[in-house]
Amino acid sequence: MKFPTEAAERVARCLAERGPSTAAAIAGTLGISAAGVRRPLRTLQEAGLVQSLDRAPYGPDPDPRRGRPSQVFSLTAAGRAACDQAYDTLALEALRFMAKREGREAVAAFAAERADRILAGVVATQGPVSVSSIAEHLTVEGFAASVEPLSRDGAQLCMHHCPVVEAAGEFPELCEAETAALGAVLGRHVTQLATLAHGDGICTTLIPSSQDGHSRNATITQVPGKEHASSKEHASIPEKVS
Repeated sequence: MKFPTEAAERVARCLAERGPSTAAAIAGTLGISAAGVRRPLRTLQEAGLVQSLDRAPYGPDPDPRRGRPSQVFSLTAAGRAACDQAYDTLALEALRFMAKREGREAVAAFAAERADRILAGVVATQGPVSVSSIAEHLTVEGFAASVEPLSRDGAQLCMHHCPVVEAAGEFPELCEAETAALGAVLGRHVTQLATLAHGDGICTTLIPSSQDGHSRNATITQVPGKEHASSKEHASIPEKVS
């Protein structure tokens, strides 16, 4: 699927990187006026690539305010597919071939190795491993991640984009491996709440606060027969999520 216009594609890719945003926020990112994004947004909505809501699909409820609240725009499943269609189709074909030739166990092993590799970069960096540093690293990896603090201790790790969302819909091993690797890096039990692959508007993972506040050794799961230089790293867990 192609985008209706170049302006529409710029707005769509901005939403893929930023996640759900108001017209004013999109305009600020692109360096144009809010009026300049309204027409592309309308075009994307008519094409079924963008939807509008009264609030973001994650985070706390907005504070009460006078007047009509600003609309929040986000990509639909079709919009996300349009951003990454070619790469996702190739990944899906490769996983189907692997599952047919070697079985789903091979898919799970590949998913674990991939998740370890994605998160190894944040483990290898100097300094403490926090949910915020993981979000920054995942954003570089193409997941457009952010952190939403909870009213109680802990946070939600939100990912507004998934480079292989279609493949993950058919092979949930990809999401399961990412969740397991995330828990290993943080040294905590984390819970996946929603995924783009299953039709939700965003991927969210519940991250509890560190129970003891002490440093732990994060051991990333290894694939049988594979050795990773980053398999054992020392991760200092902050007492509170930033």
